Amino acid sequence: MRARLGHVFLTGVVLTTVAGGVVWLQDPHSARIWWAVATAAAVVPAAWWVVEDIRAKRFGADVLAVLALVGTLVVGEYLAGAVVAVMVGTGHALDDYARRRARRDLSALLDRAPQHAQVRQAGGLREVEVDAVVPGDVVVVRPGEVVPVDGVLLGDATFDESVLTGEPDPVNRLRGERVRSGVLVEGTAVDVQAASTAQESTYAGVVKLAEEAAAMSAPVVRVADRIATVFLPVAVLVAGLVTVMTGDLTRAVAVLVTATPCPLLLAVPVAITAGMSRAARVGVVLRDGQALEALGSARVAVLDKTGTLTVGRPVVVDIVPAPGWTASGVLGVAASVEQLSTHVLASAVVEAARTAELPVEPAQDVHERPGHGVGGRVGSSTVFVGARDEEPAQDWERAVAGKARLDAATPVWVKADGKFIGALLLRDPLRREAGRTVRRLRAAGLRRVVMLTGDRPAVAQDVAGMLGLDDVVARCAPADKVARVREERSGGITVMVGDGINDAPALAAADVGVALGNRGSAAAAQAADAIILDDRIDRLADGVEIAAHAKRIALQSATAGMGLAVVAMGFAAVGLLPAVGGALVQEAIDVAVILYSLRALLPLRHRRMRPETTRLLARFDAEHTLLQEVRDAVRVAADGLHAGMTADAAEAVRHAHRLVVERLLPHERAEEHELYPVLTAEFDDQHATVPMSRGHAEIERLVRRLGRHLDESGGLTADQVDDLRATLYGLDAVLRLHFAQEEESYFVLADSR
Repeated sequence: MRARLGHVFLTGVVLTTVAGGVVWLQDPHSARIWWAVATAAAVVPAAWWVVEDIRAKRFGADVLAVLALVGTLVVGEYLAGAVVAVMVGTGHALDDYARRRARRDLSALLDRAPQHAQVRQAGGLREVEVDAVVPGDVVVVRPGEVVPVDGVLLGDATFDESVLTGEPDPVNRLRGERVRSGVLVEGTAVDVQAASTAQESTYAGVVKLAEEAAAMSAPVVRVADRIATVFLPVAVLVAGLVTVMTGDLTRAVAVLVTATPCPLLLAVPVAITAGMSRAARVGVVLRDGQALEALGSARVAVLDKTGTLTVGRPVVVDIVPAPGWTASGVLGVAASVEQLSTHVLASAVVEAARTAELPVEPAQDVHERPGHGVGGRVGSSTVFVGARDEEPAQDWERAVAGKARLDAATPVWVKADGKFIGALLLRDPLRREAGRTVRRLRAAGLRRVVMLTGDRPAVAQDVAGMLGLDDVVARCAPADKVARVREERSGGITVMVGDGINDAPALAAADVGVALGNRGSAAAAQAADAIILDDRIDRLADGVEIAAHAKRIALQSATAGMGLAVVAMGFAAVGLLPAVGGALVQEAIDVAVILYSLRALLPLRHRRMRPETTRLLARFDAEHTLLQEVRDAVRVAADGLHAGMTADAAEAVRHAHRLVVERLLPHERAEEHELYPVLTAEFDDQHATVPMSRGHAEIERLVRRLGRHLDESGGLTADQVDDLRATLYGLDAVLRLHFAQEEESYFVLADSR
């Protein structure tokens, strides 16, 4: 209603004012009539907007416009009144354009929501309402269609996820992977087994947020109206004093005309709404302007651990083979039977084998014992993968059990033909972008970062220590999280980030609740004030930076505009600025400030990697994954020396040295000579990679020391065991630290925006 009235109003007053200007060339008296009509016509919609504002509990901005219009009619300054009318109409039109422009990305989310789905049934395909899809249904999604519900892929597929994540490149997903509703299918049709209803899918929560964001005005406009509430009596007082002291009512009207800030105050919600749009483009959908303003003012972040700071699913972090076996051999055997299991640990084992590019043989006679493990035949061997009932008997088995306890990892034992051949250690690892996210949050102004988790204290303290958090609370129930969030709010505006159902109460209790929408629960999405659409915690830092930027622009717009208006009022009060001139000056101020507010739509100036740098980072990142076998061999060789220099231990040392020399050192040298010079130029800092180069030098030193042991005349002997173990364990520690530093400091930049 308001937008339609604004367009009609602007068109009418502009045509009437222009007509008056044309007539003025022939008959100045008739021109005044045209301008008087434009002014009088503007009073009605302006008064209507005042009524609307009062109903919305806003007051101040449009009142000055009505006073100025009425004042120009009273004193006969019809041209000034017409200019004010054009100014008011232009401001409302600009505001309407900015809102439509800023919400275009949010509207795209709503437009993509599918209404129907093709469900595969016994008689073929049947089209049903999307709300009729239930978990277990097989939905066929054709190329160019949007996936209607969250589900599991029944075949490989390619998706366009750009509307949700902002990433332009198509994403390949494999059979068995989860797929989100809202993504677009490319290439060929794909079958998706529904894992939830449409109402419970993550995209439903996103659509709900987008609808609310499109329906609500930015609450920060109330701040602008409070400014206007103060400014209004000041302007009226100045106009009254001018009237009393000079007796010149025309000069007083000039003051009111100059003080008219209607479009100016609209610049504030324009900036806030533009910031919401900018955030949506990087994958952060905000519920309303109040959420954006609060996010931009946040001083405390409370973060859930599982699924937020950690990956949220088990990953194979270590492989310990029995004497005579290799890590890749144990993993390959385990994956052969696990590939037919639906257990969450099984998918982690299969994923580890796929990442290591190991050949996985088909298994026969596979059978699963719920809660215990899965067995089958691989080649001529009978294989079992899972938990063990008996206590560890051999030294290496006891070492695995102890390592699992210390690392808070889950051991998965692998048995072939009745004998244990190795064990896999699984743990929920830290997201590699988590450390960089925490640093960016602190740089954005957050003074305190706290982690809450239901996990054990030892695990929680390790994660908090790695990230440098200010505090950590373990074994938190939902009520404990709510209590802690409320406690943290006393220290400043608090952001709570989580993804599970148990996080929903804490999300609702925070000043700003942020849910991870990719794998987060529907309850968390509904309780949140913002949703991160993809599975990247660093989008939180993007959102905070964008919100702070938009809020800063809004405040700059209000401050600059009001300051210029006060200066213009001073000139009008002493008679140096007539009503017509004051109207034109205020028009220029208002339009300029509104256009300045649209800067919030522009992306922040983050460093963007050159394409060749990104390709190098991706290449060496992939090599890190493939080098896991080499790192495992180093650790296995060190562990194998616990019983002395046996034949198997000596062979493990030689094997580890061979892999390090043939595969690891070429990788490290290529990084030093190909990647690091490019990064030094990229960062324009000759010292940017010095710590990493020092790591390379230490790796080379330890490998040379290992080689000297092997070059000793007479071969490896018992008196070398202690130093060999120290060398191998030292190499293992340096490699773990060095790889983690590179991945967190450099490789994560390859896919960040």
